[in-house]
Parts: sequence; structure tokens; C-alpha cells
Amino acid sequence: MSTTGVRRVQPLSVVEQVTKEIRRSILAADLRPGQEFSLREMAGRLGVSIIPVREALRHLEGQGLVITARGKSAVVAPLSHDDLSAVYRLRRRIEPELVGRACLLLTDSDHARLASHLTIFGDERLGLDEIYEAHHEFHLDLLRPAATEWDLRILGMLWHAAERYVRLAFGSRDSDPDEPRRREAAHAVLLAAVAERDPGRAAQAVLHHLDVNEQIAQQGIAVVAD
Repeated sequence: MSTTGVRRVQPLSVVEQVTKEIRRSILAADLRPGQEFSLREMAGRLGVSIIPVREALRHLEGQGLVITARGKSAVVAPLSHDDLSAVYRLRRRIEPELVGRACLLLTDSDHARLASHLTIFGDERLGLDEIYEAHHEFHLDLLRPAATEWDLRILGMLWHAAERYVRLAFGSRDSDPDEPRRREAAHAVLLAAVAERDPGRAAQAVLHHLDVNEQIAQQGIAVVAD
């Protein structure tokens, strides 16, 4: 039996586990924008010492998700129209140029993997965490052939910062039975443009994709503010 598609499992350190769980709580809105919490209380809830919590918060602050204070507390970063605009402004500087080069480098197996992500987007049985993991992998695989380690590092930070807004905005649409198909179709359009191997066409498709997502995300902030 072939195991080509099975990926090696990576053990996570305590800091990585704590970072992942606090980040999940913020993205799921279990920890609300502007909510203050003590490091000691968070450590108790997670069953760890305060040291990995403090280290995890440093990582999350770098992703724009929390604001740490000098004392022993932290605040979930508030939602901001200006911050969201800044994130997408930077993404527009990086992603269209990268996809313009990547579309000439993607192989048949790359396209097959990207198409498999589309199937996940349209699967109504899956939860949001699985869908957004596939979404992250789709955009990563789309740009990876042309991306340097620095590109991926910077994009990772921007994607983490944008995901909270995107989840908030699109989460309200998940009750719509047509949403999975809309999500799949939107990314199918993007993949079709890339498959044409036309750098200008691919770049324009990514720009349009980012414009639409930012507009919806900005509307999501307004709903929460109301």
C-alpha cells in the first residue's frame, strides 16, 4: 500500500500547543476583541505554567492578535478598519506579483493538489477549522513555487492577521446552504486564471479575490460594532 500522501507528524512543544490553543480561541471568538485576561488565569485554564503562556503571547502579538502589557495581563487586539486595510494593502503588494511568476512554475501535480483543496471548500460536512486549514494550504500552494522563505514568513503573518476578520465576516454566511458552493466557485475562478499561465491574468484574478474578501471583511467589522 502506498503511503506517498501521508505526511510526517511533527511533535509540538508546550509553547506551540499554547500558542495554537489561544489563537484558536481568538479566531473562534471565545476570546472576544478587546477582552482582557490574566496570564496566570490563562495558564491555569490550559494546565501549564505561566512561562509558555508568556512566550505564546509574544508570538500572537507578532501576528496582531493580542496586546501584551507590562504586568501579568494581555488584551485581545480590537478589530480595526485601518488595521484590516493595512493588511490587505500589503497583501496586494506581494501576492499578485508572486502568483504572476508562480503560474509559470506550477506543475500538473501542483494543479491537482490545488483542485483537491477546492473539493474541501465545498464539503458541507466539514467544520470551519478544517475549511480554513484547506484555505491556507490552497493559497500557500498557489504561491509557493515563486516564494522565498522571507515571502512565506511575511505572508504567514499577514494571513494570520487577516484570518480573524475573514472568519468573522464569512462565519455569518455559513448558515446559507449555498455558501460552500460559493466558496468553492470563487477559488475555482482563481485556479482557472492561474491555469492559463498568463502572469497578468493571474495577478488580476488575485487582486480581485483580495478586493472582494476585504470588502466583506470590512462589513463584518461593522456588524460587530453595531
